[in-house]
Amino acid sequence: DDQLLERMKGAARVKFYVTDDGAGRVQLEQYTRGLDAEYTVTPLTDNDWAYSWQKYYKPLEVGRRLYVVPEWMRDEPVPEGRSPLYLNPGLTFGTGSHASTQLCLEGVEEHPLTGRPVLDLGCGSGILSIAALRLGAEHAFACDIDEKCVEVAYENAALNGIDRSRYTVRWGDVLSDQQLKAEIGGGYDMVVANIVADVIIGMAPMFFAKTAEGGTLICSGILNERADEVRAALEKAGFEVVNHAKSDDWSAFTAKK
Repeated sequence: DDQLLERMKGAARVKFYVTDDGAGRVQLEQYTRGLDAEYTVTPLTDNDWAYSWQKYYKPLEVGRRLYVVPEWMRDEPVPEGRSPLYLNPGLTFGTGSHASTQLCLEGVEEHPLTGRPVLDLGCGSGILSIAALRLGAEHAFACDIDEKCVEVAYENAALNGIDRSRYTVRWGDVLSDQQLKAEIGGGYDMVVANIVADVIIGMAPMFFAKTAEGGTLICSGILNERADEVRAALEKAGFEVVNHAKSDDWSAFTAKK
C-alpha cells in the first residue's frame, strides 16, 4: 500500500505479539531486557485481532471481469462490466489482494467454465472456487487442511448467492485421508491450487489424476526462484505447461492434461 508507506515514512517501529499469560510475559521480559528505547504494551481482544485489518481491505479490480468486494461494502456501486465477488475472509487466507491469488483469479477467468466442475485444493476463504462458480462453473469442490475454512468458504458462497447444491467444502489432508480423496472423485475440467511450491511439487501427480482429459490446472503461491522446480514437477506428472504468469515475486502456471 503506497499511501501507507508514505504516511509511515521515517517512522521505525517493531511490533511483536505474545500470549497474554505467564509464558508471554516471560517472553516479553526477555525481548525487552536492555532495550534502549521506550516501548508500550497493548492488550488485544480476539475481536481486535480478527477484525482490525478490515479498515485496510478495499474493493479490488482483478483481471478483466472480477471485482472483489469486502462484505461490509456490498452496498457500494460495482464498476460497469465487472462481476462482483463478495468476500469476508475471516481468519483464513484469501482476500484477493495477494499477488498469487490475483494470478489464479486472472487464470480462472481466461477459461470457459459454463456447466463445468472445478476443484479448489487449499481453498482458504474459498475465493477461487467461488469466483469460478460466479463465472459459470456448474459445481465446485473445495478443500483445505484448516478446519476453519469450511465455515468461512460456505459463508462467502452464501454472500454470492451460491448454495450447497453447487458447492462442497471439506477439510483434511488429501494425500493421507483416503475417504476424503474418494469423496473428491475426479474428472474436473479445472483444478486450482494457490498453495506453496513444495506442496504443489508433492501433489502434482494427484492434480493430474483429478484433472479431466483436456482439463486445466492453475497453480500459484510459487516464489519466482522455485518456478523451474514446479514446472519440472508438473511436466513429470504429465501436464503440458501452457502459460507462466508472474507478478512481483510470485509465479503461477497454467497447465493442460
